[in-house]
Amino acid sequence: MTAPGSGMPYAGDEKESLHASLDRQRDAVLGKLEGLDDEQLRRPMTPSGTSLLGLVKHLGSIEYGWFCSTFGREVEPLWFDPYTEEDMTVGPGETTARIVDFYGRARAAADLVITELPLDTLGKPAWREGGASLRWVLIHMIEETARHAGHMDIVRELIDGATGDRPRGGS
Repeated sequence: MTAPGSGMPYAGDEKESLHASLDRQRDAVLGKLEGLDDEQLRRPMTPSGTSLLGLVKHLGSIEYGWFCSTFGREVEPLWFDPYTEEDMTVGPGETTARIVDFYGRARAAADLVITELPLDTLGKPAWREGGASLRWVLIHMIEETARHAGHMDIVRELIDGATGDRPRGGS
């Protein structure tokens, strides 16, 4: 059973509930971009250089890493090095459309992994010893996406005063 208008399966099974929770956070991330121009989206708002678009680029990178690389799926060639934090910055030649589309493709590739594999499937992350189950990766990515969505809440408020976890006009 899904609550009307929410996409949350309040009586769903474990996998359905975890996936819906991740989607809710992903949608909040994209909602933070609505109504802003390119300059605002790429504007560094912290001493470390955090920008809304940089966070979206990072989230796309880690969706590919945790879901696709870990479970032996194809990852599109990256034009940046995520191991040197280039996934957190936006270069002058990187357009908003390129980064948002990249996040969409990473999300779609991750969704295939989530749909096709059982929660107990063990994968091998390239950057750490030992395996990780799809269940653990889903939980980790919910946490990671929510953490960065919270960063985006603050960055967005600093840019134009907008607050909340939904796009303007949302519920």
